[in-house]
Amino acid sequence: MRVKVGLAQIYPRVGDVQGNLRKHLEYVERAAQDGVDLLVFPELSLTGYQVMDLVSEVAIGTNARDPVFAQMLQASHQLDLVFGFVQRDVRNRFFIAAAYLSGGECLHVHHKVYLPTYTMFDESRYFDQGEAVRAFDTRFGRVGVLICEDFWHISPPYLLWIDGADMLLMQSASPARGLDGGDRLAGTRWVELVNQAYGSMFTNYVIHCNRVGYEDGKNFWGGSSVVNPDGEFLTSGLYFDEALITQEIDLNQVHRTRSRLPLLRDERPHLIQRELTRILDQQDRD
Repeated sequence: MRVKVGLAQIYPRVGDVQGNLRKHLEYVERAAQDGVDLLVFPELSLTGYQVMDLVSEVAIGTNARDPVFAQMLQASHQLDLVFGFVQRDVRNRFFIAAAYLSGGECLHVHHKVYLPTYTMFDESRYFDQGEAVRAFDTRFGRVGVLICEDFWHISPPYLLWIDGADMLLMQSASPARGLDGGDRLAGTRWVELVNQAYGSMFTNYVIHCNRVGYEDGKNFWGGSSVVNPDGEFLTSGLYFDEALITQEIDLNQVHRTRSRLPLLRDERPHLIQRELTRILDQQDRD
């Protein structure tokens, strides 16, 4: 199966849900006209990143009763899409969330599990932690969604791999942090190496959309990419500018790569479970 993937590398305006919604719908129209099957937006694409005390004002629900979510559901009749937002649950907790929509239905909502609260980041002050990492079925097969810090930890992508995901959809709002020893932005090479490592280790497609623009002195660098199951970039390296990036992928490549490199076949999750139980029991005793 061939799937045309779109990466909506946008510059959302912080707190401007209605303006950002219009931009989402414009990108959906553009992508649909270009024959895109699956469109991925960045982390918190509907709200901007530095929402801080605006959290309660920009939060939305995840059903058709919410007018913003309803418009995104309607847009998903044109193509499958993943977008980022602040979710308010029934008990008034707030999560950094990503929803996968298809054919007017919400197939999955992921809550960001790891909330960075160090250096320039202060997420756990405003948001609750997600408590699940799960793959789910789509018309393109089984996929998983992760948000930024989730994929700087190896356990969430590993869990999705074991849970049957053949595509990892990754959103981020990753800012640049100065230059490295040369002329590259610090952090970009590391992010790109991680994406390539996950593609090759998990013999999966890795589809990563990072935002661009500025907020509160932070410069978001973009660089959205698609990595194939051999760990090779199919597209990468567009920095700083808004763009609709498209790339066709061949899901049969997953089967070809795993025939040559049967890492999934030889993985031993029960050994991992047993040894983790031993380690945690020992830590409890200590």
